Amino acid sequence: MHRADHHQPAAARPFRLLVTGGGTGGHTYPALTAVRTLRARLGAAGQGLEVLWVGTAEGLEARVAANEGIPFATVATGKIRRSSNPLKMASPANVRDMFRVVRGILQARKVVADFAPDVVLATGGYVAVPVGRAAGRCGAPLVVHEQTVRLGLANRMLARIAARFAVSSESTVPLLPEGARARAVVTGNPVRPEVFHGVPAKAVEALGLYGFDPHLPTVYVTGGAQGSLQINGLVEEALPWLLTGANVVHQCGAAHADGLRARAAALPPHLAARYLVTPFVGPELPDVLALADVVVSRSGAGTIAELTALGKASVLVPLASSAGNEQAHNAGHLQDSGAAVALLGEVTADGLCRAVAPLLSDPSRRAEMAHRARAQGRPDAAERLVDVLLEAAAAK
Repeated sequence: MHRADHHQPAAARPFRLLVTGGGTGGHTYPALTAVRTLRARLGAAGQGLEVLWVGTAEGLEARVAANEGIPFATVATGKIRRSSNPLKMASPANVRDMFRVVRGILQARKVVADFAPDVVLATGGYVAVPVGRAAGRCGAPLVVHEQTVRLGLANRMLARIAARFAVSSESTVPLLPEGARARAVVTGNPVRPEVFHGVPAKAVEALGLYGFDPHLPTVYVTGGAQGSLQINGLVEEALPWLLTGANVVHQCGAAHADGLRARAAALPPHLAARYLVTPFVGPELPDVLALADVVVSRSGAGTIAELTALGKASVLVPLASSAGNEQAHNAGHLQDSGAAVALLGEVTADGLCRAVAPLLSDPSRRAEMAHRARAQGRPDAAERLVDVLLEAAAAK
């Protein structure tokens, strides 16, 4: 049912944003940052914001929306398993999911019609497809945001009906269907504003880094919230060498912390004092990033957005199993412009040492890479995306 105030002048009623997308942090957190930025922009002009997030009950977006106090609606989604064999396409799982897709489209139409949004923001994931299509049917302008250098399947399906297609990199525009390229806008990938306000001394205090040598560069190693078995193994093997020329903060995931602490205990005390193992880095992450001279990490879209917005020298170890080999493309794209070192293919501890060594020993080389990373970054991406949302709403 449409709300009574829908036809009042825009200034007299809250702006309505429907957000869809999720499944992973890569789709969810940029959307959340956009919501917060839009709320602040409208609030400064004396206008309220009503948000409805449409996602899947089991996706990360359900928890994020609940934590933020954003009303949440679910629609059915199905995953179409692609195969070159047409008989396999008719598998029971695919047939079942096709019915779920149809149900999701019907549910999405009702949700969009009832909420009557001024604009719809889709950030990717299967759930974005039925909701994005419903926006088109209901006359609500659709803004699609692509976080990666390459084009996700869901966003590719929505490209032709989007009023605006926001991309994180210029190199994504040629990958869009030809008819959608004129509606493309390079915004960058929204980064949480708190990331820009880190204070190195606060990281020292929060993590108790009192054995660190202030005359040596600091390396921050991260494999994401769960940690990375691959990165942990590489760093563990490289530790004795690495600690001769650097301090190391190693965010390793809860499952790996005890083993790495035992390894550290076997090191000479002066080296062990320069090594901190932590399962998880929470609110102090901006401070840790501010302290870090070099970052060793995966190369997901969110990580890349933060490292480039901050201008950090990095050695990237892509997750080999990422969808469409997306992380390798992200890392390679930065390496091509001298903004990072990408360890592609078979990665060894020796390879990691060779990549990190010149960055630790040569401050000017490190500074040059940080400068090139910053040139790739778009710290104002959230504001740019909000501009696009407001322009799309105004044009309908």
